[in-house]
Parts: sequence; structure tokens; C-alpha cells
Amino acid sequence: MNIGIPKEIKAQEARVSMIPGNVAELVKRGHTVRVERGAGEGASYPDALYEAAGAVMAETAAEVFGESEMIVKVKEPQPVEVAMLGRGQVLFTYLHLAANKGLTEGLMASGCVAIAYETIEVNRRLPLLEPMSEIAGRMSAIVGSYHLANHRGGRGCLLGGVPGVAPGRVVVLGGGTAGVNAARVATGIGADVTILEVDFERMRFLDITMGSAHTVYSNEANLSDLLPRADLVIGAVLVPGARAPKLITREMLRMMPKGSVFVDIAVDQGGCAETTRPTTHDQPTYVEEEVLHYCVANMPGAYARTATQALNNVTQPWTLLIAERGVEGALAVRPELAGGINVRDGLLTCKPVADAHGLPFAG
Repeated sequence: MNIGIPKEIKAQEARVSMIPGNVAELVKRGHTVRVERGAGEGASYPDALYEAAGAVMAETAAEVFGESEMIVKVKEPQPVEVAMLGRGQVLFTYLHLAANKGLTEGLMASGCVAIAYETIEVNRRLPLLEPMSEIAGRMSAIVGSYHLANHRGGRGCLLGGVPGVAPGRVVVLGGGTAGVNAARVATGIGADVTILEVDFERMRFLDITMGSAHTVYSNEANLSDLLPRADLVIGAVLVPGARAPKLITREMLRMMPKGSVFVDIAVDQGGCAETTRPTTHDQPTYVEEEVLHYCVANMPGAYARTATQALNNVTQPWTLLIAERGVEGALAVRPELAGGINVRDGLLTCKPVADAHGLPFAG
């Protein structure tokens, strides 16, 4: 198969979808991997390493898209990239279509087979999303703590406290992969951490494994009780493929102390607060209702090398499978891949996305 690795062009996105070692593995198996020059620079993988791995180096994205049967990316394609996709061409990347109707319609119009990392589910887990959720979760506690400093617009609260001064309070919405990693770092700093969750078995697991973190059943009443005392709130809720539920209304946000911080990991899926809107690493924050919001849409992109390596660990087996067998053959071996196919031959095949946009669902 001809496989294309374009350079990511989303703002402040430095990750690359394939590292040189994985390129070498595909080439060894007889596939052609075409890499756009400079694609790996942001993650400290220079072109020379790709050349040594046997990649065909392309001067432009147009060459990569035009010569490849499968395009492997990190982030959702930008409009100029959507315009280069063709019928039957496979696109393998993070898509988050429930938050972007225009992209959904563009992919349908292209006729491509769009496979989303984040909706491939195996044994009730999302294995291709988990590494980025781990990074975003850990980052959320770090950036939240940093932005609580006065000079960043926060209320001047040191999450870990000091002897004689109580630690700051952190509320984590969701006890999944991102939430657990957020709580782990926050408790490591020394903060007083409460995780809101709806799954009782998950809460039992968290109670056993999270040590000093508290668990509370997630509903509006309990959240409203916690917000007035929260220094940092981390939104880590996820419904696979669907828009994130708006758990925090503007009125609820007003309960939080002036200068407190809200970090919304769920921003890629539309965010879990009414006041959420996507930001960038260059301008990561804004203030609503006297609460500092951090809503960067590609948080793991800040640590591009670590994130690239973690992503490649989980995507490479699926990339190899599709390259060796094609989409139909891959489905025969791993039927779970069907959950990742969001768009195919002009049809929308992911129900949560169809429901989010009021578009026909093809089944």
C-alpha cells in the first residue's frame, strides 16, 4: 500500500503521525511510505531519519495526498487538506467530528473512508485515545496549578499548600483515563482532590487505587456543592464519538471563587461547560464570570515528542493491519475497526456524530 504522512498544519501542532522506526517496519513489509519534508521536525525527528528508514520524501502535502492510498495523520484535516482527499482514499487520524459539522460534511463530500482513532472501542476501552487522554490529564493539573498564580490571572493559590496552610481544592469531572491522570498529578502535588463519577464500579476502583482522592457521585447537586470551594476544576468527561455533555452552566460557573481556574480537556468534543470555546497554546486562556478558562484543543501537542511516541505505540498495529489487508480485510480480523469508521463513500456511519449534527445516519 502507498501510505502518506503529511506535516500537521493545525495551529501549534508539532506531533507527527509516524516515527522513523515505524516507517522502517512498513517499508520492510513492502509498503511505500511517503513523508512530507519537515513533518517530524517538531517532534525532533529530522528528515534524515526518515530517509534512512526508507521513506520517500515529498516536497509538498499535495504530493503526499495525491500519491497515497492511506493518509495517516494526528489531528483532523484542515479545509485545504479535505479538498485533497479523494473517493476511496483512507484517512486514519483523530477526527472529533461531533464538534465540527463543516468537517463532517466535507469528509462526506470527498467520498473518503474516514477512520477516527477516538471511536475505535475494544473491550469498553478506547485504546487509541487513551495515551493522549493520559497526557492531557496529567497536563491539566500542571497547567491548572500554574495558572492559579497571580501573574497568570489566578487567585494566588498554591495547590499543595504549605505547613500551616491548607492545600488547594481540585474537582475533577469524570473518572476515566483523563480524569484519573489529572487526579494522580493533583494528589501528587498535594492538593485536596475530589473526582465526580457516575459509574459505581469505577468509583470503587478509584477509591481503592487513588489513595487520598475522594469520590462523589456526579450530579448537579453535588457539583453545585463543590464549586464554591474549588480552586481548580478539570473537565474530563467523554462520550465516545459524541459531543461532551454541558455539565457546567454559566450560572454554576458564577459559584466558583474569583480567580479560580477551569481546564476543559473535553474541548475537542465541544467542551463540558457552556462557556467553553477552543483556545491555542499561544493564547491558552480567557476569563468568563471571573473564572480563568484553559481550553486548548490539542493539549498533548505541547509535548510533541512524548505524545508522538505514545500515539505511535497504539496506532502502528492498526496501520499495519489496514496496510496489509485493506479496510475490508482488516474488518474481518478486527471487527472493532468498524466503530472507528465515521464516514465512508459519502455516508455518515457514526451515530453519535449524526445525532450531534442532525444528519442522516447510514448504519
